[in-house]
Amino acid sequence: MRFAAIADVHGNYLALEAVLADIRAQGVADIVNLGDMLSGPLDARRTIEILMKLDAVHVLGNHDRYLLDRTPEKMGSWDRPAHAQLDVAQLDWLRALPMTRVFRDQVFLCHATPNDDEIYWLDTVHPDGTVALSPLDRIEQFARGVTQSLILCAHTHLARAVQLRDGRLIVNPGSVGSPGYRDVHPFPHLVEAGTPHARYAILELTGGNWQVTFRHVAYDHETMAALARRNNQPELANALATGWIK
Repeated sequence: MRFAAIADVHGNYLALEAVLADIRAQGVADIVNLGDMLSGPLDARRTIEILMKLDAVHVLGNHDRYLLDRTPEKMGSWDRPAHAQLDVAQLDWLRALPMTRVFRDQVFLCHATPNDDEIYWLDTVHPDGTVALSPLDRIEQFARGVTQSLILCAHTHLARAVQLRDGRLIVNPGSVGSPGYRDVHPFPHLVEAGTPHARYAILELTGGNWQVTFRHVAYDHETMAALARRNNQPELANALATGWIK
């Protein structure tokens, strides 16, 4: 089995197009998408048009859910502009997606953790704002009840792979479209990838073991950074241009 995992596109259709082209160039046919597809001050409509035509397995992210379970007045600064670009049919397509699913019996898919779409799994935010790899005990606690040998998550935009003591592998493929962001929960912190590349992962089952290859794909990130600036999101513009918020 060999397939690609994408996540956290956040309305960045140019990054998505570049990643899909790279996936094809690697000879990979199957794709899973771990959610947070549209929210952001970029181009949600063009992004969802690509995704709806894509032969892929999708799960819903927390920002996808925000587009569905609250009114525009109660949406955040990334969700409100995305919602305004979407029509009823596109929102209905999102609404039909599950929060979790199993791919080919062997791969568990979720956005953040199996039971909560807002909790960081492989990373922990400390009170001083440091974001670091979570302790193994904490990671394994969230994996209880998941029987698949490969578990895929997203949400933090940071590419990571962690092997559990029982041999299961948890992989976050990184973010296709947003290499940095600021958040305040559970403590104020920054997430910064350090480069503007679009990120995804290729997973392959070989001899009973999972192999993961993280791919960093160059694309026209300056165009998307300029769009973020025009839409009054200077921090996202910096992240798109450089991989750093500041």
